[in-house]
Amino acid sequence: MDVRQIEYFAEVAKQLNFTKAAQALHISQPSLSKTIKNLETELGAPLFYRGANQLDLTDAGKAFLINAKNVLDAFENLTSELNDVIDLKKGEIKIGIPPIIGAAFFSKLISNYKETYPSIDLILTEVGSNKIKNGVDEGELDIGLICNRPVQKENFETIKLLKDPLMLIVQKDNPLANRKSIEFSHIEKEPFILYRHDFSLHDRIIDACEQSGFYPNIVCESSQKDFMIEMVEAKLGIALLPSKICSQITNENIAAIPFNKPIVNLELGMIWKKNRYLPYAVREFITKAKQGDGSLGQGVRPHCPKVE
Repeated sequence: MDVRQIEYFAEVAKQLNFTKAAQALHISQPSLSKTIKNLETELGAPLFYRGANQLDLTDAGKAFLINAKNVLDAFENLTSELNDVIDLKKGEIKIGIPPIIGAAFFSKLISNYKETYPSIDLILTEVGSNKIKNGVDEGELDIGLICNRPVQKENFETIKLLKDPLMLIVQKDNPLANRKSIEFSHIEKEPFILYRHDFSLHDRIIDACEQSGFYPNIVCESSQKDFMIEMVEAKLGIALLPSKICSQITNENIAAIPFNKPIVNLELGMIWKKNRYLPYAVREFITKAKQGDGSLGQGVRPHCPKVE
């Protein structure tokens, strides 16, 4: 028995049709039929019921298929790992990031990684957290950054990267701009420029307001921090942004004020698919993220494609 026989069996089990399986495998049908027959002889049991117009797995075939998939997955992982060892310095990493974050929290990590592995391409895609989770689960993304969202631990490996308190930003003429710190109760009568409702921070902020005895007056929702800052500058409301983003605001018309009790934090985590082979390039990126060493610092926003 060899991997080729197992691969041929798995394709026939998938198609339940020798003709279609032979076409998918790019071999002749007689050759495929002979291979399956030899496999059945070697195993001492029929793997398929062969009816006039129907092909079905026998009980032995069903049991063999379960193990066949494990063997083929293991062989694929082995092949990928060997290719990795042969060519350690090339490849790419597809990373999903929420649009509200940009590169503010991990640009230094990217910079340090590129210095070590200049030939590895980092492809950054801005999408929402749900699409990031789906992308990682389907293999379209290698790694995802998730904000304040729990994930199914049976599907993903996760690490926590940081917890960053939200700060209040106001236009400089707002009376609150002169405060050195602030309570949630002080912004009760302010119009809110808030995160879009499908962002986890949207609910976190509303919960904090309700704990302080009021419901916020929401005048605008957005997924783009630059737009939120522009709305604040236009005196249309106040907004709450993570401190790392606030520290990058150079607009003299905007004041950033910390809360006395930072009861709302941006919690940033990294996820990747559990039980999937991770290329060397991806493993090294995760290792650097785990090490921390100040890598998750301030930086500039990347020019990345937005995916709606």
